[in-house]
Order: sequence, then C-alpha cells, then structure tokens
Amino acid sequence: MSHKAWMKTVPTENCDVLMTFPDTTDDHTLLWLLNHIRLGIPELIVQVRHHKHTRVYAFFVTATYESLLRGADEIGLRKPVKAEFGGGMRSFSCEEDYIYENIENELYFFTSQERQNIIRYWLENLRAKQGESLHNIHFLEGQPIIPELEARGVIQQVFPLHEQRILKRLMKSWVQAVCEAQPLDDICDYFGVKIAMYFAWLGFYTSAMVYPAVFGSILYTFTESDQTSQDISCVVFAIFNVIWATLFLEEWKRRGAEFAYKWGTLDTPAESIEEPRPQFRGIKRISPVTSAEEFYYPPWKRLLFQCLVSLPVCLTCLSLVFLLMLGCFQLQEFVLSIQELPRIIRFLPKIILAVIVTACDELYKKVAYWLNDMGV
Repeated sequence: MSHKAWMKTVPTENCDVLMTFPDTTDDHTLLWLLNHIRLGIPELIVQVRHHKHTRVYAFFVTATYESLLRGADEIGLRKPVKAEFGGGMRSFSCEEDYIYENIENELYFFTSQERQNIIRYWLENLRAKQGESLHNIHFLEGQPIIPELEARGVIQQVFPLHEQRILKRLMKSWVQAVCEAQPLDDICDYFGVKIAMYFAWLGFYTSAMVYPAVFGSILYTFTESDQTSQDISCVVFAIFNVIWATLFLEEWKRRGAEFAYKWGTLDTPAESIEEPRPQFRGIKRISPVTSAEEFYYPPWKRLLFQCLVSLPVCLTCLSLVFLLMLGCFQLQEFVLSIQELPRIIRFLPKIILAVIVTACDELYKKVAYWLNDMGV
C-alpha cells in the first residue's frame, strides 16, 4: 500500500515510524524480525497490525518519553538551553536534563521529526550477530539488519508518519498564505533543518530575483531599436548581473549562517562515518586507516566491471536513443512532404518521440540502478 493509504486506513495516534511488508511475507519472517527488534532495541514499542483487505502486515513503532531522552543523549541531539543556564543550543545530556527548555513537557520537548530521527537511528543500527541468517539471507557480524532487509525486498518500506494537526497548520500559514513570510521555524521543527534551509534559500533567491527583473524591464523599455543601443544595454545588464550575483552570494552567506546558528547547526561536529549501502558486497577486513572492520571490494574488479559492462551498456543506450531520435526526425520529414495527409497526422512523429522518451526514461532508470548495484 502507498504511504497515504496507510495513514488514512489505520489509526496512527501511537506511532512515529511505520514499517510495512510485502503481502507474501510469512509469519516466520515477521516473528524473527519482531524478536530481534524487541531484544536488540528494548527502548522501542512495536505493534503488529494487519490490513484485512490487502493482507499486508505492518509494524507501528514508537517509544516512551524516557527512552527518547536516552536516545537524544545517544545521538547528541542539540536542544535549546534555558536562559538562566546560558541559553543557546547544546547537545542533550540526560545528566543535565533540567537545563533544557520544555524538558518538563513531554508533548512539546521533542518535535515529531526529532522523535522519528531517534527511532530511525535505533532501527538502522540493529546489528546482526555472527552466523545469523534469515531464509537465504546470511548476515555478516555487525551488519545492520533492517537496511539489508529493505535492500532485499523483505521489508517493503520504512517511513515516518505525518501529524495531520501540524500539517493543517502549515497548510494555512505556509501553502495557502499569500504575500506572507514563510514560517521557517515551524518548517524546521516539523521537516528538519535541511528542508527548512532549502526553503529559506528558495525564498531568499526568489526575493533577490526582483532586482534584476525590475532593472532588466526598465532597461528594455528605454533601449532604442538600433544595434548600438542594444549592445550598450547588454553590457550594462551584464555588469549589473555580476554585481547582483556577488552581493546575492555574500548576503546569503550571512543569512544562512544566521539560520544555522538559530537552528543549532552552525558548529555541529562532523557526521560519523556512514554505513556502506546495503547493496554493497565485499569481504570484511581491518581498515589500514582506521584499524576498524570494514567491507572491502578490490578496485580492479570494479574497474573491470566498468570497462566490460558499464561502458558498453551506456554506449548501447546512447546509440539506441540517437537512432530512435533520428528515425523520428526522418519520419517527421516524410510526413511533412505529403501534403494530402490530415493535419493531426503531422503531429504523429512528435507524439511518438514523446512516448519513446518517456519509455526510455523508465527503462534507463532501472538500468542505472542495476549498474550502480552491480558496480559495488
């Protein structure tokens, strides 16, 4: 089922992250994963539900407030500090939880996005023990279980759920609002800093575009039709754009730094090393750089695959597109050369080309995914 169908058909009041399975999933797989989650992540509360019409199972995952506090401490979640303790943003610590704003109110201390991030962190760090396996899937020691099951199709999807109450509020104050400033703080609280920063930049860029638009319109209005005037106008407009672009970038640096400081990401430490993608296949070895265990795939094998498989496939795809496009152009010339054909027939080659482009886009997307997964 789609994301929206699950949210509409199943009550989600006590759920932060939803995990769904294909309708062919057997009971052994569900019980195996449920047991691993409950034993490996005791902080989580997992409810198993079944949709009677589609026969699809889902795990509704949430956690208690106390568990979320421990999770915030574990991932170093940055939260605002009370004014009497210095203010600003600081990584959360359970030992000094009293210094953070709204710590007494469990309904408002964590945003839905923060709760979901903590739960997703736990789920993605559920590790396999040595020799563990599920059907024909054999896990390596320390390998994340849930990303691997997602990559193998055992888990259909894992996604956070929306809060309709907040969405309705954002709909009124943001989507339906006209000529009003974006509620960036509310966007940040609900969608996270990355999404809020994008819309902050988009709003700033849109506002900044007013200046070249107005100046260009005025310049176009007073430019005469002779070539000399047009050349002078082009030079003047180019100089204006250079100055505008420089000022725009410098001003955005300041504005972006203000948002980063306000949202507590200005001095965020570098992110830890990410796990390899689940599709990555290789052997375990001790890293000569970090002295930690890692998956390793010989570079010569990757280069061999790129030369013997990736390059020929890409060249074949490009050649096929070129030939199809050339054929459509030839068909267009042939159709236009026949005067007796109805007018609607003259558009037939363009329609065929549009269909071919759409079909090739879907086909080449699958080919690109396959090459990316096989190229490890």
